[in-house]
Amino acid sequence: MPILRIDHPSDPRIEAYRHVRDRDLAGREGLFVAEGEVVLRHLVGPRSRFPVDSVLVAESRLGGLETLLRPLNAPVYVASQAVMDTIVGFPIHRGILAMGRRGEGAVLAGVGASPGPGDVILAAVGIGNHDNMGGLFRAAAAFGARAVVLDSTSCDPLYRKAIRVSVGASLIQPFVRLGAHDDMVSVLERAGFACWALTPSGGALLRDAVPTGPTALIVGSEGPGLPQAMLRRCRGIAIPMAAGFDSLNVATAAAIALHHLGG
Repeated sequence: MPILRIDHPSDPRIEAYRHVRDRDLAGREGLFVAEGEVVLRHLVGPRSRFPVDSVLVAESRLGGLETLLRPLNAPVYVASQAVMDTIVGFPIHRGILAMGRRGEGAVLAGVGASPGPGDVILAAVGIGNHDNMGGLFRAAAAFGARAVVLDSTSCDPLYRKAIRVSVGASLIQPFVRLGAHDDMVSVLERAGFACWALTPSGGALLRDAVPTGPTALIVGSEGPGLPQAMLRRCRGIAIPMAAGFDSLNVATAAAIALHHLGG
């Protein structure tokens, strides 16, 4: 584990960490940011799907991370809290950042091959909010979804905030992004999954729905929900709620449904 001291925020070795929030919007040329100890443990752990490019930690945090970081074959940069705050562009109270490398994207033929009768895939359509994306990945990991499938319009699960909200789940949970011309229902059905659409207008209640084979749970954005054309091709499943209220956060709804399917 090469430990490299950073004494000045203009040091070119930590260019990738400079002005983190600005670069959230500008992109990082194949890299992504992992923030905080729990997320770092997922990134460097045995289930991680991404290689570590480098780590930047406040000197006050290094002692507690040495065992975790020692096996890394990547530079570990250490700076004072003041220098790190200046590099990042805001007070980084967690004192831990890392850069991961995206690599090649997964394909459904790899993560969904030969599904078993109890296998569940979570599929997301039009999810534009990074908090919701992170929550969906957290639920998928917590309840044993085999993979997450995203349509081409959904936001990036490797965006810094999405990773943080997922508590690192998006670093260990297999996911696939479909192309703009891919038909999600057809893709999932060809892979052997029955498509269930989670919608308040579903004809069946979740508590009564029993999967008979591999299942893909499809969720849409809050407000618009799933397209009507997609709903007509799927089994509509509803979560019953109190009278006069039919709205749940999409990640919460997905978690309830995934718990039911996993049970």
